[in-house]
This record gives sequence, structure tokens and C-alpha cells, in this order.
Amino acid sequence: MPIKNRFAELLPEITEWRRDFHQHPEIGYEVHRTAARVAELLREFGVDEVTEGIGQTGVVAVIRGKSDSAGRVIGLRADMDALPITEKTGADYASRHDGAMHACGHDGHTAMLLGAARYLAETRNFDGTAVLIFQPAEEGLGGGRAMIEDGLTERWGIQEFYGMHNMPGIPVGSFAIREGGIMAASDRFEIAVTGRGGHAAAPHDVIDPVLTSAQIITALQSIVSRNVDPLKNAVVSCCVITTDSPADNVIPQTVVIRGTARSLDADVRAQLEAGITRVASGVATAMGAKADTRYVRGYPVTVNHPDETGYAVDVARKISADVDTDVAPMMGGEDFSFMLESRPGAYIFVGNGDSATLHHPEYNFSDEAIPFGASWYAGMVEARMPAA
Repeated sequence: MPIKNRFAELLPEITEWRRDFHQHPEIGYEVHRTAARVAELLREFGVDEVTEGIGQTGVVAVIRGKSDSAGRVIGLRADMDALPITEKTGADYASRHDGAMHACGHDGHTAMLLGAARYLAETRNFDGTAVLIFQPAEEGLGGGRAMIEDGLTERWGIQEFYGMHNMPGIPVGSFAIREGGIMAASDRFEIAVTGRGGHAAAPHDVIDPVLTSAQIITALQSIVSRNVDPLKNAVVSCCVITTDSPADNVIPQTVVIRGTARSLDADVRAQLEAGITRVASGVATAMGAKADTRYVRGYPVTVNHPDETGYAVDVARKISADVDTDVAPMMGGEDFSFMLESRPGAYIFVGNGDSATLHHPEYNFSDEAIPFGASWYAGMVEARMPAA
């Protein structure tokens, strides 16, 4: 069950594109060099249309098949942005920009989809239209939502979306997927705890927001352990604590707690939102303080649709003998979820071998994974829109 031979032939060239992106990482929506290079390559390949500036800095390419008897349109998506991390791989193609690094493999995703674009533009062995989506700002800023709001789905008439992410710990050449929730909703919260500050030597004269915050942080864990169904997944993590005083002999007036809440179910998501607000307010009141909670919903659950998951599995099995169809869901967030809310589709993991984990300064994308990912992207177009 081999990869497509054309991608084996193109591997050195696709690797060169990938390593160029890796050397020049760009963060968020500021992916100007990357997007320009993507658009340049797409035009060199002879795709039918290239549109820049969708969702601020996204690029959309159109490739029409040899025929279009049924009016089918399939969307393939890759993300382009890097992370604000200083690279420590020691690679000869390491980032040239301090404090910016492709620590999640988006350089690899972009290169694989470019490889698929070249192949599809050369062969056009399908009946319909392929729309290739190069997205900015996946890392927390909602570039997928921005592209949807900019008319991505309606403007190009996309009927199904398919996306991919590399995964360390899964062997190169393998795939993993599941029907339903595969990545979590990623929300954030901020709790401002207000007491009455004063001298640290006279705690009886104050209402201590530091002690109150400690009680709130401990009590928040009861939401998952005592409110959420134990057969469902949820995470509440308090990650940042700040006060309005840097002095070690002052009990501050205010403490701010910031953190994240993750869930794989809409009802659990609502439980977390209500529970964090309730617990923070209740504990603060019991301590004589006040807690104001701001809960911000981020990326929704990434939900793979049943039929489309099956289509993705079928294509993966034509490429690899190692396809896990019941991989455990991840509690990380993914803004491909906005595309899957817009139209049916599926999101799959491709193996990246024994590299450091995602978002680690020693992470590196495995170029050996390129032919497998590019074959899957192209295979989804050919399988969903077979030549007439």
C-alpha cells in the first residue's frame, strides 16, 4: 500500500520548501513572507486561481479537474503560522528569527499541501474542484474562523473540509483518527479576586485575596472531580497568578487568576463555564472577598463527521497499513473546528515519529512524513471526486 510515486520523486523539492519556511517562521496573522511564497509556488504550478488576503493573510487556490459533471467541491486546509518559542534543535535549517519557531509542524503541513497542489495541477485526475486553503493564525488567534467569516465556504462553494496535523509519538507512515470529538474546546478564564489590602504583619486588619485565591484554585478542581460525569473529559487548569503589589510585606488589594478550560462535549463545556463562575464567587464570598469571572470561549470541539471520517480512513488505508481509527482524543484545541462547523469533514493525524512533543523548543517536523501527508491530501480529492 504505497505512497504516490510522484511524491517520492518530489520529496527533495518539497523538503526544500519546508525547510525554507522553517528558517523564516512567522507568527499569527503576520505570515506575509510565507503567504507570498505559497502564492508564488501555486502560480508556478499552474493552478487555476490564487486569491490572497482571505482572513487577513490566508491564501486560497483553486484547481479544476478534467471534468465537473456533478459540481463537487472539496476543501483541503493547512496552517502556516509558527509559535513564539526560541528554537533549540540545532538543525542547520533552524529558525533565523529569535523568539519564533515552527514548533508545531505547520511548515510541514504547508509544504505537504503545496506538494498535493503541484500533483493535482499536473494530473487533474478528478471530477470537480479542489480548493486548497493555506491558513494563518491557528495558534490561538482563530485564523480559521477569520477565513470562514471572510466568506471562505460560500465564496468557493466548499462542500466538505479535510485537514491534517502531524503527531509525534506516532510512527512515520501511519495515520490516526476517530469519529466525533478528536480535539477539545479550548476556553480561557480570568478571575479577579478583590479583598482589602494592608500590611503583611497585620493580616487581621485585611481581607486577604492571596489566601482567597489559593482556596479558589483548590476548589476549582472539584468541578471536574465532582460535577462532570467521570466518563467524560474535562480539564480546568489555573496557569497564571498576578497581584497588584510586588512587595513581600504587603497583602495586595487584588489577585488575578488566569487559566484554561478544556472539554470534548458541549454540555460539559457549559458546566465548566457555569462552575468556574459559581465556585470562584462562592469561595470569595465565604472569605469576605469578591470574585469577578470573565470566561472567554475559544475554539470549539473539533468534531469529525461520521461519513467523512470513513472517507478519510479509506484514503489513509490506501497509503498505509497502519491506520488507527479509534485514537484517543486530545485536549489541545484546533481552529479547524470552525471549518467543520461550517461544513462536514474530518481531521486526521499523520505520524511524525519519535520527535520532541509539539510546542517544544526541540521539536522538528520529520521530512520523511511528507509523501504520506501529501498522498493523503491528494487522495482525498481523487477519492471524493473520482474521474468521470
